[in-house]
Amino acid sequence: QVRLVESGGGLVQTGDSLRLSCAVSGLFSNYAVGWFRQAPGKEREFVATINYNGGRTSYADSVKGRFTVSRDNAKNAVYLQMNSLQPEDTADYYCALSESRLVVTSPQYYAYWGQGTQVTVSS
Repeated sequence: QVRLVESGGGLVQTGDSLRLSCAVSGLFSNYAVGWFRQAPGKEREFVATINYNGGRTSYADSVKGRFTVSRDNAKNAVYLQMNSLQPEDTADYYCALSESRLVVTSPQYYAYWGQGTQVTVSS
């Protein structure tokens, strides 16, 4: 059974950093993992994704240069390092396991989702 658990969210100030973690049980090393976020009253949006071996990544324009996604296949974990956080980054952040080995940005390609972790950035 596949299970994803996010951690590392919290309340920070503008300009601060946070590192989100996603622990995955079950299938992992052969599949891409993505991070998505959903702000109150808004649709879920793509943030970042990393392919099955960590060799390729893709980012939303809004986070490019500030966020870094990485994975440790030996630990069945994926990370999202978030720097220079802004109030507009406030959202619930979700990690998701794809059915593909490649980087994909659409949520329709992700079969398994975590429960989310909340990130709040105060101005």
